Amino acid sequence: MCGIAGFVNFQGHQREGAQTLVKQMTDSIRHRGPDAEGFFVDNYAALGHRRLAIIDLASGQQPMSTVDGRLHIVFNGEIYNFLELRSELEAKGHRFQTKSDTEAILHAYREWGADCPSRLNGMFAFAIWDSETKNLFLARDRVGKKPLYYTVNNGSLFFGSELKAIRAAGQLPATLDPEALDCYFALGYIPAPLTIFREFRKLPPASTLICRAEGMREARYWWLRFGETVEERSIETATDEFLHIFDETVRCRLMSEVPLGAFLSGGLDSSLVVASMAAGMTMPVLTNSIGFGDPRYNELPAARLIAGHLHAKHSEYTVNPEIVGVLDHIAWHFDEPFADSSAVPTWYVCQMARQNVTVVLSGDGGDEGFGGYTFRYLPHLWESRIREAIPAMLRGPLFGAVGACYPGSAKIPQPLRLKTIFENLAVSDAEAFYRDLIFLREDDRASLYSADLIASLKGFTPYELVRPWYTAGAKSDPLARSQQTDVAFYMTEDVLVKVDRMSMAHALEVRSPLLDHRNLEFAARLPAALKIAGKKGKVLLRNAARRRLPPEVLDLPKKGFSVPAANWLRNELRPLAEEFIFRRDSLLRNLLREAPLLRLWGEHQTGTKDHSVTLWGLMMFGLWEKKHY
Repeated sequence: MCGIAGFVNFQGHQREGAQTLVKQMTDSIRHRGPDAEGFFVDNYAALGHRRLAIIDLASGQQPMSTVDGRLHIVFNGEIYNFLELRSELEAKGHRFQTKSDTEAILHAYREWGADCPSRLNGMFAFAIWDSETKNLFLARDRVGKKPLYYTVNNGSLFFGSELKAIRAAGQLPATLDPEALDCYFALGYIPAPLTIFREFRKLPPASTLICRAEGMREARYWWLRFGETVEERSIETATDEFLHIFDETVRCRLMSEVPLGAFLSGGLDSSLVVASMAAGMTMPVLTNSIGFGDPRYNELPAARLIAGHLHAKHSEYTVNPEIVGVLDHIAWHFDEPFADSSAVPTWYVCQMARQNVTVVLSGDGGDEGFGGYTFRYLPHLWESRIREAIPAMLRGPLFGAVGACYPGSAKIPQPLRLKTIFENLAVSDAEAFYRDLIFLREDDRASLYSADLIASLKGFTPYELVRPWYTAGAKSDPLARSQQTDVAFYMTEDVLVKVDRMSMAHALEVRSPLLDHRNLEFAARLPAALKIAGKKGKVLLRNAARRRLPPEVLDLPKKGFSVPAANWLRNELRPLAEEFIFRRDSLLRNLLREAPLLRLWGEHQTGTKDHSVTLWGLMMFGLWEKKHY
């Protein structure tokens, strides 16, 4: 696990100046790799690397070059099948100089060229410079666990693990992108390929970028299609097959030359991971859990129960967050505005775990792959069945009129969501799911946005980015379509961004077995009944857990990795939020209208309504501006 940065100037550059510049870039992301630094510079390219040493501590330094001096790589991540790749490549005549997974990528590229990422099982972002053909090859892993940013300016291409690495190169143009702003205010994050700045881009997951003097070419090498091929089978047969795949994906992630453990939240997914680790390790698993004083946000008792059942060496921490101070650090590590308040507990669990281990396994991916988000999926499935039964020409006008007239009130019980249901029934499955995915809908944003921001959008809406993913799924299965969209958007652009930035802030490597492409492809082939049945989600995972976990934890209510944000914004965080949301010289003053902002603020402070998600996002935007703009 590391940080990478670099650039290519196809007109050529002076080596001494290039060396200084690439060091500036890697210095800005030292937190991602505190163990070592390294550079490669020739007349056209400069590659930089910050290392967090995990495998082949003695000879795995980067940048790494082939013996003939033609290919040069900087790499962030881990390749779990590198030993198998090495054996295959040695049989083809390749000769290795180290025991590192980095060298396996170099030889794979030499053997298979741009097809090499499809041969890799792992999390990765890497750049390979071919000094003979003057090609730069960039690649990112299948689901986007590792980030990769880039920009093109005056014939040069700059890239880096974080936006701050590229911006450290100097005065590159950086103007706010209205479409990215709209995505942020709607979703709470900015999806690839957009970034907060118009001139910068994220390489999407499962993608490669070939850069030559004559231009660039982006390609995608992997697609996950939920519901496209469904394999009917019994629950027990499916569980057997899943556990066989799952145990292998856990086993290959146990390779490490530094202390390794696991996050244990008390939830189903992380508990299954720890159970598999315990079965495959000779030493007790080092588990790490955190809790808050408020029992609504505390899963320590469940985690303690599971750790005892699995004979883990358990460490737990009760956190009393210094919330004002920690938000300042969090905003710095997110180069773009990021509104997910669960970044706070993620920051703390990474900080605490790093005291014991350098590598942890996590349960990320279980909800998206195996149907865990029942609070969204169940209403969507029910609404979809009604849409099928009523012709659109009747459904749209009928439910549209009822939804427009039905009062919206904080006093209506949330499970009924009646106004939302009526409004959703008036539109297509795709648009209804999009409405459930965002937290500020078009009409709310239109009332909040300034006239200038509305004009700059030129009719753009984030729905344009979401719709292709939803409609690409199996037409007969709204659950498959929902999962496919969640993997592409919420998981990749929120959950994985959060985990990467908060873990790398503490030089901690996080590995996620449930996000192995073999588990995801298996989940994509499962029938809906093995994911959601009645009001229960993750049907197959629950059945797997019955074989390995104590029965007391199987039906615990889902708490999520959340914080009391609404209460904080009325108390500890009120001065900070008020300062950054209403500051006279802030960007928000030009982007948003003051009157609706004051209304949201007043309703939240009096307890009339809970606007914590929106207000948290606006506060974090202000903190981002302070740190990065």
